[in-house]
Amino acid sequence: MFKLGQRIVVLSDAFEQGLPIGEYGYIIAYDRNADNAFDYVIRVPKANRNFYVPAADVELEEVLIKQEVDKLEREALIDFALATHNAELFHRIMNGEQETADEEGGGGEPQSREDFMRQVRLKAWI
Repeated sequence: MFKLGQRIVVLSDAFEQGLPIGEYGYIIAYDRNADNAFDYVIRVPKANRNFYVPAADVELEEVLIKQEVDKLEREALIDFALATHNAELFHRIMNGEQETADEEGGGGEPQSREDFMRQVRLKAWI
């Protein structure tokens, strides 16, 4: 449940009431009527109107920005993996696998500087 005054973005128009999709608005009230399909009353400044909307039609602006940043980061990593011919990185990104602490050689313990440099030199030599 969103808080009053939070900035949201209109994602869809499930009840075809002419919502300005893609525009931002603000939560101005909750619709607490159990018999009603709407969850919020939002104010869209660009349309200069209030709308009753279900929760599925709106999302917080911060969440959408975070999703877009994650998508761009993933695309940049894919481009980097393709440009450097790094097949391991490419497959890890495409399969959605996460690195574990065991793969990095530190089962939860911080490495000393000497151990780190030894591993870097070993990988550089190979």
